[in-house]
Amino acid sequence: MNVDLFDFELPPERIALRPASPRDTARLLVLDGAETRDLAIGDLPGQLRPGDLLVFNDTRVIPAQLEGTRSASDRDVPGASGARIGATLHKREGPRRWRAFIRNAKRLREGDVVEFGHGVSATVADKAEDGSVALSFAGEEPVELLLDRAGRMPLPPYIAARRAADADDLADYQTMFAAEKGAVAAPTAALHFTPDLMAALDAAGIAHATLTLHVGAGTFLPVKAEDTDDHKMHAEWGRIDAATADRLNAVRAAGGRVIAVGTTSLRLIESAAAADGTIQPFEGDTAIFITPGYRFRGVDGLMTNFHLPRSTLFMLVSALMGTERMQASYAHAIANGYRFYSYGDASLLLPGPAAQKGP
Repeated sequence: MNVDLFDFELPPERIALRPASPRDTARLLVLDGAETRDLAIGDLPGQLRPGDLLVFNDTRVIPAQLEGTRSASDRDVPGASGARIGATLHKREGPRRWRAFIRNAKRLREGDVVEFGHGVSATVADKAEDGSVALSFAGEEPVELLLDRAGRMPLPPYIAARRAADADDLADYQTMFAAEKGAVAAPTAALHFTPDLMAALDAAGIAHATLTLHVGAGTFLPVKAEDTDDHKMHAEWGRIDAATADRLNAVRAAGGRVIAVGTTSLRLIESAAAADGTIQPFEGDTAIFITPGYRFRGVDGLMTNFHLPRSTLFMLVSALMGTERMQASYAHAIANGYRFYSYGDASLLLPGPAAQKGP
């Protein structure tokens, strides 16, 4: 499928640099079957039905951006200074080993040591064909503690290019469900939820459950291929335990809908769904890539923010609602002042039964 089908023009001023405050005052574009409604996040309880269930990702963002210097070695030219290295961790590969995207990676070789300050250092374990590097952290302290000392909150590149991360982001870029450390990007649809909104949903008979998918920095990588068949997704680790799988299956058996909050929740549910739509327990990596023509099995709807042009996430929502519908809806959102991306507004996508039938 030609990637140009998923392109659109977004004025830079539509990119949100800060979240709405309070969080649940952001806007909500509802696509319900053929209907389109301009609402607010606080209206969400009235857009769902008693017996529906929202599924949140409880991953917690870690300070996964590091700045350091390559240590001098006996392989260096005498007198050469250490190269400045930027690292964004994106996937754990072992107790002390993380896969990372590297700025200035051409200056690194296997075996090099990078000093990140505050007593934190790592050795280059390997360099992959995709340009990523495996870093093995020195010492015995948990890597999460090392990152707390030396790392910074990994704001998305479209925000980081326009302002530096600050103390507000430490809270703003975590959801109220954040519990399991391991993500390098927030499941941003859930940033809109507050205790008051959750209480209103509960009063309306709308339940919720959590799963874990540790979001990687690969979620922000552009699709450089001209055809979707040539794009390779980066794998992310996730888990749905048996009790949660049983609960999701029971909701659908009783006539309720499973609504994923965020594309991360949706991707993990779909990875765990059998051909008949039954959700199985799941633990491991998923690199599922959802494009138009995909037959949804485990979810009945999605709440998500507005995504980048030519991105795998815009392809996913196009698969759920139809490419023409999403292009028209995004044009509507741009024309009506909706705020885009991680700190922006949200959409509620309810395709109806037709989306479950597949092509």
